[in-house]
Amino acid sequence: MLNAIHHVAIICSDYERSKQFYSQILRLPVIREIWRAERQSWKCDLQIGSAQIELFSFPDPPPRPSRPEARGLRHLAFRVQSLEPIIARLEEFGIVVEPIRIDEHTQQRFTFFADPDGMPLELYEDSDEGLRTS
Repeated sequence: MLNAIHHVAIICSDYERSKQFYSQILRLPVIREIWRAERQSWKCDLQIGSAQIELFSFPDPPPRPSRPEARGLRHLAFRVQSLEPIIARLEEFGIVVEPIRIDEHTQQRFTFFADPDGMPLELYEDSDEGLRTS
């Protein structure tokens, strides 16, 4: 039935700032970038493993509620081999990263940071024990 996640779509408030964040700081390769004149909107497809992040701009999008947490997508988590090198890179760019925590169910290490619009992003250390279920 369902095989995998194909893409995650993100609407940003400042397209150039977010494109730089995802493509330069997080080093996700740009697959294609399209100006959609009829919508006054950019669309940038970024590669992440076998999936994609679609980064959209729209004129004056409303802010995303994060605190208190609202219904819908809570956060986006990236599986990584090691937290420390990525945390160091993020901090070089002045990005605040939360202290490393341990998942009480899997005993795996993880941490959170935010994209330029405040969307929570998680780094979850890779495990040989399979996919995370929480």
